[in-house]
Amino acid sequence: MALRTLDSLGSLAGKTVVVRLDLNVPLKDGVITDDGRVRASLPTLNALLSQGARVVAISHLGRPDGAPDPKYSLAPVAVRLSELLGTPVAFASDTIGADAEAKVAALADGDVLVLENLRFNAEETSKDETTRAAFAAKLAAFGDVFVSDGFGVVHRKQASVYELAQALPSAAGLLIAAELDVLDRLTENPERPYTVVLGGSKVSDKLGVIGHLLPRVDALAIGGGMLFTFLAAQGHKVGSSLLEADQIDTVKGYLAKAEELGVEIVLPTDVVVAEKFGADAAHEVRAADDIEGSPWGSAGLGLDIGPETSAAFAAKITSAKTVFWNGPMGVFELAPFAAGTKAVAQALTEVDGLAVVGGGDSAAAVRALGFDDDQFGHISTGGGASLEFLEGKRLPGLEVLGWEASQ
Repeated sequence: MALRTLDSLGSLAGKTVVVRLDLNVPLKDGVITDDGRVRASLPTLNALLSQGARVVAISHLGRPDGAPDPKYSLAPVAVRLSELLGTPVAFASDTIGADAEAKVAALADGDVLVLENLRFNAEETSKDETTRAAFAAKLAAFGDVFVSDGFGVVHRKQASVYELAQALPSAAGLLIAAELDVLDRLTENPERPYTVVLGGSKVSDKLGVIGHLLPRVDALAIGGGMLFTFLAAQGHKVGSSLLEADQIDTVKGYLAKAEELGVEIVLPTDVVVAEKFGADAAHEVRAADDIEGSPWGSAGLGLDIGPETSAAFAAKITSAKTVFWNGPMGVFELAPFAAGTKAVAQALTEVDGLAVVGGGDSAAAVRALGFDDDQFGHISTGGGASLEFLEGKRLPGLEVLGWEASQ
């Protein structure tokens, strides 16, 4: 079976469409600091509105522990959505209560309504299928069809992702279809050379991805906090840098496997070492095999890849035809330790082929560092879902829409 797309639903004129989006944006004092996910929802919303559908948009935001919490309200998102769509967007102060019922009933063709945060209801993420199904049935009562377009949650069995897709005629939206197309190109016959750049804090978060992609790539570059476990696996001392000592043997196994497969592992040759964690910390560039030679000895901690490594990573990226990048190269939120991440991002904008920024912290980083989304081939909204896809795992939120994983 193939993924069911919008076309499978037929004409949506005059129908009420419940659409699951991923509007889980970062907020600071009630203000959206990165509206990337809101903008990513626009193609599907515009496609529905162009048909004259009545749209009921649902999403989660943050982790409010199953009860209303004003700091996780979707109200600011509804305002931003209205600005981006150029049309009024109504907002219900609850998810399945009296306000939601009244505002759904009042919808006319071409109207949009955002319901309050799904996770203000404990049933949304319940481990009990019957509880989730009962909540999904209440959401289903609001619509004629269901469109799933929150790629960032398709790896979860949650009421609005899984059971709701069973309760109504359902299909994937344009964002999910686009994400799957890109991820397929990263795993099935990618154009070569194929380079993957992995960063972020922990090796343990990326083990499945490394294992699944090693036989598929030509080069794997390692930065971020996870690089220190790789350096330790080679016998180097890493001072007080982030280290997962329990993963050293696993990393040694991957290094041996890469050599066996002929995959180039590109590790840092220099590191920015700091006296402490902070934007005002004294810091200097050290060779990767001499981190403890800094003035701070074993107390020094690596917070970014060095300039030599940045140049090497950039060269490896720009010479590739397919690139997937997930995870910052350093603590990009602190200006002295953002250069590595910026160099990698810049290199991705220069790729003559498919360059994919793998969502989550990587997407936040490129925007925070001043890049525009359209400078990249694709910025994934998937985060953990994208990584699980690249690990070859089953994704229940896609399977319920007819998709079958290819192992």
